[in-house]
Amino acid sequence: MKSTLNVPEISCEHCKESIEGAVSKVDGVDRVDVAIPDRTVDVAYDGKEVTFNRIVAAIEGQGYEVLS
Repeated sequence: MKSTLNVPEISCEHCKESIEGAVSKVDGVDRVDVAIPDRTVDVAYDGKEVTFNRIVAAIEGQGYEVLS
């Protein structure tokens, strides 16, 4: 599965590294890419191993709000 999440607080390389680091540690996530200019997070994951909500929780756990 693939999802693009809107994270308006992304503004710098630290944000990118923080989010990518947290999401990549979630079991079932195959790929994560943060686009700083777009303020988005693209995630490819196995829907049988991880839920969308778990990915959102990983981002929110780093202090960022995810908009739907």
